[in-house]
Amino acid sequence: MNIKKDDAVKIIAGKDKGRSGQVIKAMPADNKIVVEGLNMIAKHVKPRSAQQKGGIIEQPAAFDASNAMIICPACNQATRVAHNIENGKKVRICKKCGASLDVKARAKTTAKKATKKASTAKKSAQKAETAE
Repeated sequence: MNIKKDDAVKIIAGKDKGRSGQVIKAMPADNKIVVEGLNMIAKHVKPRSAQQKGGIIEQPAAFDASNAMIICPACNQATRVAHNIENGKKVRICKKCGASLDVKARAKTTAKKATKKASTAKKSAQKAETAE
């Protein structure tokens, strides 16, 4: 399955055709995805305790991943997905502009590295102060 969590997708079939949103859950075993704010269903919830309220809750339901296309962050168009191997890793690529679709994953790792560097610099500064 080419669609992953946190991807922006556009719906190409079904009752929400033409709308777009963020993937909040991907289920590759079932080839299904859940998109925030789309394919809403009414779920009847029974109270489980005296403090808990029951009622009808609106929540997004899963639908088949083949009914959605990834929106490329570079060209902002719905696109098919190509694969390429970069630095020994398989990367998803936009068929229209050739940009990488895995940019968010790279951004997360660089953010983690930056916070790690900042914390180590802070620790070394504290050690220098205690040494004086």
